[in-house]
Amino acid sequence: MRDEVVRVEQDPRFPSGVWTGFFLQYWLPGRHQTDLCLTCRDGELTGTGRDWVGAYTIDGHYDLATGRCEWIKKYLGKHSVAYRGVNDGRGIWGVWEIRQLGGLYVDRGGFHIWPEGTNVSAASDETERAVLAVMREEFGSRRSRAMRLLVAGAIVAGAAVVLARLLGYDWSF
Repeated sequence: MRDEVVRVEQDPRFPSGVWTGFFLQYWLPGRHQTDLCLTCRDGELTGTGRDWVGAYTIDGHYDLATGRCEWIKKYLGKHSVAYRGVNDGRGIWGVWEIRQLGGLYVDRGGFHIWPEGTNVSAASDETERAVLAVMREEFGSRRSRAMRLLVAGAIVAGAAVVLARLLGYDWSF
């Protein structure tokens, strides 16, 4: 039996191993810590991790020339989150997005992850400030966001009633 040597990325921006960081979600203020174990090899980015939502897997890719990265974070037994970012030597930072209800509901936020043991506190503060400014501009106040969610819920409920009537559902008891 031949032992295979697993080749990992040699570029210092994409070390395989333990990473840590946070994501930002507008309607849940604060940094939400995430811990992950990444394997970076030949432009492929894979791994596992955990945050307050639960355990997840990562499957994506990166480009050494540009530092750009994209991956899907799939929570075990739950939803998926699309991530897009760039590694500028201070970790990977960028935007995540969740699309649900056929795209009627879209949630976005920012993130910053870095190899464990790297001092990126100044970069993390910059990332957080920039992302929060964009989120305030995009989403507006929490009250206007809540109203949009209520309207979307009403639209979905109305569509469900119309569909039930078209299918001949009997509402009498």
